[in-house]
Amino acid sequence: MKEDGALLCGLDEAGRGPLAGPVCAAAVILPSGFPVGLLNDSKKLKAGEREKARLAICRSDADWGIGWASAAEIDEINIHKASLLAMKRAFEAMVKDGRKLKIRAIVDGLFVPDINVPCEALVKADASVPEVMAASILAKTARDRLMEYYGIFYPQYGYTQHKGYPTKAHREAIIRFGPSPIQRMSFRVKL
Repeated sequence: MKEDGALLCGLDEAGRGPLAGPVCAAAVILPSGFPVGLLNDSKKLKAGEREKARLAICRSDADWGIGWASAAEIDEINIHKASLLAMKRAFEAMVKDGRKLKIRAIVDGLFVPDINVPCEALVKADASVPEVMAASILAKTARDRLMEYYGIFYPQYGYTQHKGYPTKAHREAIIRFGPSPIQRMSFRVKL
């Protein structure tokens, strides 16, 4: 909670760089007394540590929401706008019950989504603000799970392993099999 009595909401996304799949965002308000020692930038945590933190967030009294922008939306409006759209959707999912809370938001990065609360962009907030760290973790784990699910349907692309990121194996699969149904067609594939 901030000095003005507002609850602090962290917003972050996962999946800006992949060649396939959606971008995912999360919005999180942590409860008082949450064990912030479990948190860090999701990219700095091992998979098991991320899962432990995800469970702690979801089992606590935290308010949270997940938002998505599809590969088709990314192609239509670009990854930057799609990331902000996913953040807006995550925030709206978090406050969907209609409660009127006094909230201030911090977003990891340089830009803020169009939400109806004061919102500040802060570079590297996912490494310094617990609420943003929590959002980073929820977004990353949700997106990774979805990409593993896609891996069942499109095993030739290796989504279970690389989650759609531009690894050599993924780029070679695109060249060999053509684009998958979740391919970001606006992203260039380089070998």
